[in-house]
Amino acid sequence: MFPKQETVAMLLAGGQGSRLYVLTSKVAKPAVAYGGKYRIIDFPLSNCVNSGINAVGVLTQYQPLLLNEYIGNGQPWDLDGSNSGVTVLPPYQRSKGADWYKGTANAIYQNIAYVDRYNPDYVVVLSGDHIYKMDYSEMIAAHKERNADCTIAVLDVPIEEASRFGILNTNPDNSIYEFDEKPKHPKSTKASMGIYCFTWQKLRKYLIEDEENADSKHDFGMNVLPAMLNSGERMFAFEFEGYWKDVGTIQSLWEANMDLLNPDSGLKLNDSSWSIYSRTPILPPQYIGEDAKLTTSLVADGSVVFGDVDHSVLFPGAKVAKGAVVKQSVLMPGAVVEEGAVVEYAIVSENAVVKKNAKVGSAPENTEADWGIAVVGSDLTVGEGAVVKANEIIYEDVNGGDCK
Repeated sequence: MFPKQETVAMLLAGGQGSRLYVLTSKVAKPAVAYGGKYRIIDFPLSNCVNSGINAVGVLTQYQPLLLNEYIGNGQPWDLDGSNSGVTVLPPYQRSKGADWYKGTANAIYQNIAYVDRYNPDYVVVLSGDHIYKMDYSEMIAAHKERNADCTIAVLDVPIEEASRFGILNTNPDNSIYEFDEKPKHPKSTKASMGIYCFTWQKLRKYLIEDEENADSKHDFGMNVLPAMLNSGERMFAFEFEGYWKDVGTIQSLWEANMDLLNPDSGLKLNDSSWSIYSRTPILPPQYIGEDAKLTTSLVADGSVVFGDVDHSVLFPGAKVAKGAVVKQSVLMPGAVVEEGAVVEYAIVSENAVVKKNAKVGSAPENTEADWGIAVVGSDLTVGEGAVVKANEIIYEDVNGGDCK
């Protein structure tokens, strides 16, 4: 028997993250490296433990190997209890055969037995691909106070950006009367964050009904939430104030890393009252050469810098050789920039090598209108003297005569 938990968290971490292109060709989106020492999934996992939620199911599907290894037994997040903690929940074989998760709601439906063993009063459904700090216990408290069936976390967005989001239209008491998915003419600026609190027995009923509907896409936003609203369930918005970033694109992931270097961004990772935990290996201190130049950068343990690094984020094992220049860029674990190479406004993925005198990316003012962040995929080599232009995404090795 498992001890009763008032709240169980279900963390959706099976997404492919196709808009991150080569960065998710080998790993699931929640496993993408971020901020010099983290992976994206560290944020919801840390939020859970900081919020007092001790039973967390992580639903994996696309490229799960690295993510499963990274989560392990949950020890870095203090989620390794004998009767609770974190549990990886991939699709599995049933008597009727294997069945991939068909949508966000179906993923929870397939794991009803996992939730039931804790007999919770509430279930919090989370996404594994956002950068933010949030006390879920405050949302759960609001859910209880309102005797709600469903509470949805919302972020106030500028009206000119509201058409990019699912918008919740609410009454003065924050009760929801309408969902508007990416409206052309939004009525409010309350954007859904994809963070939900449900009363479990109510959600359980709707998940079963949704699974029986052959016409359903088995998705929370498209099916389950509208069904609850149409049935008159008590549904409320919970307003969140703080830093939140959907790192679903190359540009937004780069911006989120650069935000760490901006004291006004609102993202504070050195706040001991709400720590973000990670499975970080024990490494020697970073080594900064005598002639190296560092300006407003984050350089992780295990990095070696002999060249110039300006407004950049370097992960463990990153190396910048003498005479190399790295500006406004992200070097993921093990990335190497050799002598004379220049990396600007770029992301160099894990264990990729930029050879001597190569150039990756360029500043916005030096390019045409199609400027964007340049990306080099993991384990790839940009050959000596090669050029990778702004906005290019590299999936294979680049020789010196390529991409010029």
